[in-house]
Amino acid sequence: MREAEIRRLLAANLLCAVSIVLAAVVPAFFLDGFSVLGTHLTWLCVCSVCVATLNIVLHLVLKPSQSPKRSSFAHKISRFLKCCIYFFMSCILFHAIIVLYGAPLIESVTETFLLAVLLSTFTTLQCLCLLGPNIQAWIRVFSKNGAMSIWESSLQITSVCSVLGAWFGAFPIPLDWDRPWQVWPISCSLGATFGYMAGLIIAPLWIHWNRKQLTYKSR
Repeated sequence: MREAEIRRLLAANLLCAVSIVLAAVVPAFFLDGFSVLGTHLTWLCVCSVCVATLNIVLHLVLKPSQSPKRSSFAHKISRFLKCCIYFFMSCILFHAIIVLYGAPLIESVTETFLLAVLLSTFTTLQCLCLLGPNIQAWIRVFSKNGAMSIWESSLQITSVCSVLGAWFGAFPIPLDWDRPWQVWPISCSLGATFGYMAGLIIAPLWIHWNRKQLTYKSR
């Protein structure tokens, strides 16, 4: 495994982590009263847009899954539209799952949906950038020993960490500590964000540590 490829992955992941930090700091210079807790819904939108934009730009620049075949313009448009549909479906699916796990069904619909958008940005968008709208490839990557590149291994780790972070973030909500961050869905979205950032750092370190065992044979 080439060390240069691991360094590219590390640089890309660190940029994504930095974008989240900037999304929490920079808007305060342009929006009065902006804060992660005080205007949480605005922060959710800003964070989702920043992470999504950077992931797309990094994919176009680094081309971790570049195909040797050149596709037509019509095929690219069709692929783009499919990706948009898949992302929207992912938001709806995450929203439904969050409600099934106890989120308010009618109240706080906007808050729940924006949390679903954030989770889709951390997970589904990465799949779409790396694998495209190919469900079979998604199933392969998230199956045991299914990753065929360090980018796919990183996708596994960051996606799992994001979902687990959101899940663990729900634990403090029912406790009567009366803290501002216990308001729905602040703790869940912060948990997902910290989980995603942890995954971004853990992934290249884990890959570097296990690089001799990771052969990534083509299937």
